[in-house]
Amino acid sequence: MDLLPDLWKQEYWLPPGVTWKDMEQLADSNRPEPQDLLVALPLSLGFVVLRHVFERFLAPPLCRYFGVKKRSRMPAGSFPQLEVFYSQRSSHPTQKEIASLMLLCGKTQRQVEMWFRRRRNQDRPCQTKKFGEAAWRFFFYLAAFVAGFFSLIDRPWFWDHRECWRQYPFQPLERAHFWYYMLELGFYFSLLLRISVDIKRKDFMQQVIHHLATIILLSFSYCANYVRIGTLILLLHDSSDILLESAKMFHYGTGWKKTCDSLFVVFSVVFLVTRLVIFPSKLIRATLLLSMEVFEPFAGYYFFNILLMVLQVLHIFWAGLILRMVFKFLKGKLEKDERSDEESVTEEEEDNSEDENLDQSRDCYWEKSKETLNSRLSALTNNCVLNNLTHQRLSLPNRMTKSQ
Repeated sequence: MDLLPDLWKQEYWLPPGVTWKDMEQLADSNRPEPQDLLVALPLSLGFVVLRHVFERFLAPPLCRYFGVKKRSRMPAGSFPQLEVFYSQRSSHPTQKEIASLMLLCGKTQRQVEMWFRRRRNQDRPCQTKKFGEAAWRFFFYLAAFVAGFFSLIDRPWFWDHRECWRQYPFQPLERAHFWYYMLELGFYFSLLLRISVDIKRKDFMQQVIHHLATIILLSFSYCANYVRIGTLILLLHDSSDILLESAKMFHYGTGWKKTCDSLFVVFSVVFLVTRLVIFPSKLIRATLLLSMEVFEPFAGYYFFNILLMVLQVLHIFWAGLILRMVFKFLKGKLEKDERSDEESVTEEEEDNSEDENLDQSRDCYWEKSKETLNSRLSALTNNCVLNNLTHQRLSLPNRMTKSQ
């Protein structure tokens, strides 16, 4: 605390009238300390290594069980000029840029557009990678939810949210909740460490904001001993994330459409209820209103509630995407996640269909050529036969005369 006196002013972290010295009445093992957060750093590195092992050895057999298929993609071909433009300037050239690339490479407009389409398809993550990411998150959220649930089910603040603030801030920290916090914090740190190599979706920026807000919330709530309300927030979020990742796993597989649709419906209901109803009406109300029954607002009170409002805005954003998916689902047109990777799957399908059409046109041309050749050979054969018969008929009287 001596190194950062301004940051650790008691006015920022503790209610009015409470000092850091007053917090020392709690035993060292029961008192949250800022340096405890350093435990999350090696845990985050451990999660990165564990995830690599999971995706390398456990995800492949799961992919085979779920029937996840790795689509074969047409190679773009080796064109150094186009590759330089793709890597250094843009993967989506304008019409003017396509015209200049046509002159540079000596290719037609269709060939240039086809090359860029196939090149983008090569960079798009395959189904097996998407499945591995969803499976990893599913198993973590499932384990975290089960552990959090059993550590909270018999605690009074799980049922009565006023208990979150009883005797605050002099609330002893339980070891189970310490590790619950550290594991969740380490997991979200690991997501940030891998964000550059993970699949980039349409809500990429919202995901970054969510991870940062979650890490700041966990860190601040731990130091300010908001652990009781913090554990409830974590448990609430994990409940719907389990269903989301499991629905993705079945979506990437083959032959699981009914299961995927059922999980999607359950996920939609759970997400909308927990994030748009329970979270604001129960948890935000507990931090915004019920807490003031015990202490007067202070800087940490405002900071914590502002971050909760940021999360709620993100919940509304994602709820909009989910409702769009529900609308498409009811119309029978839901084919992919609204948050799917930026490059549209339609583009790849168009590429494959164009290749199939090209192959079909070649086959059709060859069939027509064969038919034409066969008809000409047949006609030629018939002509030869007729000529032989005519010649034999004309030569027959001459032979008879000679014999006489």
